[in-house]
Amino acid sequence: MNTVLPRLGFLIPPGNPNTEGEVIKMAGPEYTIHFTRMVAHGETGSLDGQDERNQTQIDHLPENIELLKLVKPAVVAMAHTASSYTLGKAGEADLIQKLETQFEVPFITAFGSVVKALHHLKAKKIAFGTPYSEQNTLRCKSLLEAYGFEVVSFGNLPGVKNIYDETTERALQLVHQVNSSAADAIFVSGVGMPTIDILAQGEEETGKPVISSIAATMWNALQLAKMNSSIQHFGGLLSGRY
Repeated sequence: MNTVLPRLGFLIPPGNPNTEGEVIKMAGPEYTIHFTRMVAHGETGSLDGQDERNQTQIDHLPENIELLKLVKPAVVAMAHTASSYTLGKAGEADLIQKLETQFEVPFITAFGSVVKALHHLKAKKIAFGTPYSEQNTLRCKSLLEAYGFEVVSFGNLPGVKNIYDETTERALQLVHQVNSSAADAIFVSGVGMPTIDILAQGEEETGKPVISSIAATMWNALQLAKMNSSIQHFGGLLSGRY
């Protein structure tokens, strides 16, 4: 008799070419992964017009979840960090409650997953970096502080023209750019920038936990699906070292 494996659902921004590959790379054989593209218009990945695209994605979440729910996922994850900066803490809590009530499936966000992961790491003092504009980087700082974290160092990656064109080398550059001896952990925001291949290296070179939005989202999705999976090579959070 064939056993039905748990299914993890991910909502991906429409122009994002990187996240499906990273999720597939992290995935194990004991569950399956499923994707639906969110709705946004304009130049995807550009810093210009990001707020408008974020809001469009938020507005269309019900129809996206309705489609993804057809595969009966154990959890639905919104793989887009900056939507949380648009929503704010209270707005995100209200949205999650509304969507979970409507669709009767656990719904998580990338930023909410980061918050959960930082609590799991017992990290209170945070260094973080983003590939975003200064405005959205400051929103990230404010949101971390709203959740009770102390931001000891932060910054945004210089010279970004399109988030989706960034590289793992630039992600590692960002880790070192914001690293601080005062930080308990380093957080790299931005699901669209590839990050998972530098997390272990970043931890080795800085001597502290390094997490990214998509690594935290994958970890949180597995937690909610009750999968005790150890994922190697992509940092201590996923491997279970922390």
